[in-house]
Amino acid sequence: MSSLIVEGLAVSYGRTEALKGIDLRVEEGQVVCLIGANGAGKTTAMRALSGLVSPRAGRIVFDGADIAGLRPHRIAGLGLRQVPEGRQVFAELTVAENLALGAWLVTDPAETARRRDRVLARFPRLAERAHQVAGSLSGGEQQMLAFGRALMGAPRLLLLDEPSMGLAPILVDEIFAIISALKAEGTTILLVEQNASAALEVADHAYVLETGRIVLEGPAADVASNPKVVAAYLGG
Repeated sequence: MSSLIVEGLAVSYGRTEALKGIDLRVEEGQVVCLIGANGAGKTTAMRALSGLVSPRAGRIVFDGADIAGLRPHRIAGLGLRQVPEGRQVFAELTVAENLALGAWLVTDPAETARRRDRVLARFPRLAERAHQVAGSLSGGEQQMLAFGRALMGAPRLLLLDEPSMGLAPILVDEIFAIISALKAEGTTILLVEQNASAALEVADHAYVLETGRIVLEGPAADVASNPKVVAAYLGG
């Protein structure tokens, strides 16, 4: 069964149609990427999936249940967690406090501690800075913290919204190495990313979004070799 099925998803901001009835699906264990130019509707799609905006029409079926229109905390409670665009860490809280917020639904302190230990083992730099306020971290470290906070929720589907945005090339490589490692562990991921080349390299399946519509989809390798994609997104 698909982990996520989106059918006819439409979102409007006033009279502006941001999404015009898109369909996509993410199978369990897959990495699926959604690529497109600025303003194509990628972040709106992510915000709709996580409940931050209400769809005008369409279905969002997550593990068999239609979650369209549910409040964000209900969706998070079902196991759909987002690493938001721009990281959105709590700058005045410590690294440890940010991570603890990712496990807000966990009632067993021992389980929270186990999750924190796994996250800090994955991101040693966060362990070194556990008592440092998040606002003092570098951009790459803040992105790792945003990943770690989401992983504290033991996501069944991880939404990654522009994880490489604003990072130096060497840090972009590091972020995509993290995504590859999560993929190897079987984490189900929907990735929105302007770095189309890196996204298509790590993804199993890909969708191309233009002005609120899906204009192309298929196995990531096929999409990466499509002449229109090469010309528009891969610098061909």
